Amino acid sequence: MPRPAHLVVPLDAPSPATGFGTAPCLTSGPGSRLLVQRDDAELIVRELAGWAPVSTIRFPAPWPRGFGSWAVSPAADLAVFAGRHALRAVDPSGHVRWELRHRCWAGCPGHTDVAGHADDRDHRYSDSGSVAFAADGTLVWAHVRGPSADADTGQDAAEEWLVLDAADGTVLDRAATGTAAAGSVHVPHPDPGQMGLSVGEGQDGSPLRWGRWDGRRLAVDTFGGADRVLLAVSPSGDRLLTVTHDQDTLAVHRTADGSVTATLDADAVPPHPAAEEDTEDDETRAYFDYEGGFVDEDTLVVGTAESDEEFGPGRHWLVDPASMRLLDRLAYPVEVSGPPRALGDGTWYTVSAAGGALLVWAL
Repeated sequence: MPRPAHLVVPLDAPSPATGFGTAPCLTSGPGSRLLVQRDDAELIVRELAGWAPVSTIRFPAPWPRGFGSWAVSPAADLAVFAGRHALRAVDPSGHVRWELRHRCWAGCPGHTDVAGHADDRDHRYSDSGSVAFAADGTLVWAHVRGPSADADTGQDAAEEWLVLDAADGTVLDRAATGTAAAGSVHVPHPDPGQMGLSVGEGQDGSPLRWGRWDGRRLAVDTFGGADRVLLAVSPSGDRLLTVTHDQDTLAVHRTADGSVTATLDADAVPPHPAAEEDTEDDETRAYFDYEGGFVDEDTLVVGTAESDEEFGPGRHWLVDPASMRLLDRLAYPVEVSGPPRALGDGTWYTVSAAGGALLVWAL
C-alpha cells in the first residue's frame, strides 16, 4: 500500500516561470536554508527562517544563464559563477570579489568575456565544469578545464579540480581529474574538507571523484573507477548514494573507502500500473532517476519518474539504506513532476506540476 506524503509547505519560485528562467532549488546546511533560482540576468536567493522567507538577495550574473553554472555561499554573501572561460565571484552589489581564468571549455584560443560568443553555438552547447562551496563557506571547489591562469605551465593541461580560498580566490591546491567531461556536478559533504564530484562523459560513462583537503594537500580518490553517478551524501557524512550510469542499480557506499555496502537493482521495481499488459517487458522495465538522496540517515527517497513518463505520473520510492530494500511507493495529495530531491533533515522536495513552486514533503 502506498505511503502518504505530507505537504509541509509550498514555496513560490522567486522568479516567474518563463522560458528564460530555470526551476528553483533548495540548499540546506547548518544554520542555512536557501531557495535559489537563476534567471537570465541574476541569481536570486531567498533566505528562509524555518520555511518562512526573510530576505531576498540578488547577485548580478556576469554572463547569460546558458553559459555555465553557479554556487552560493551558505551565508548568501557571495556567489561564484563557473563560466566557459573563468570562475567569477560576485557579491550582491555586483562587485567582482575575485576571478580565475582558465582554458575555455569551448576550445577557443581565449576571450575576455562571453559577449563576442553569445550567439556562437559551440560556446552555448560546449562542455562545462561546475563549482560548489564547502559546508562552512570557507572553501570553493571547482572543476575547470586546465590550465587555470595561476598554473605554472604554458601548455594545455587536462581537466583540473581546484580548492580555492573563498575570500580571495587563491588556489590552495589542484589535482587532475583524468576525465573528459560533458558536464559535472559537485556533491558537498558536511566536513568542509571533503567533496564529491560526479563527472558526466556523455555515452562514455560517469566517473566519480572524491576529494579530501587536509589544509595542505588535495587528495583525490576514484573509488575504484566505478562508472557511477554520485547522488547524495548522508546527513552524518558516513555514506554515499550512487546510481550506475545505465540507471539500473542504486548503491550505498562507505565514504571512508568507497566500498559498497548494499545495492538495489531496478528489477525490484514493479512496472508502472498504467503499462499495457501486451507491452514488451523491456519497454515497461523501470530504471532509476539521476536524482535522489537521504531523507534522513535511515531513509532514502528515489524516483523512477523518467522511465514512468511514457505511461503516466512518475513514481517515487522509499528505500532502506542499510539493506537497500524497497519499502514503499509514495502517494502525493497533489500532482508533482520530476524526481525527488532530499534535504537530509526529514524532508524532501519536488517541483509543482506547473513548475512555479517547490513542494516540501515529509512522512
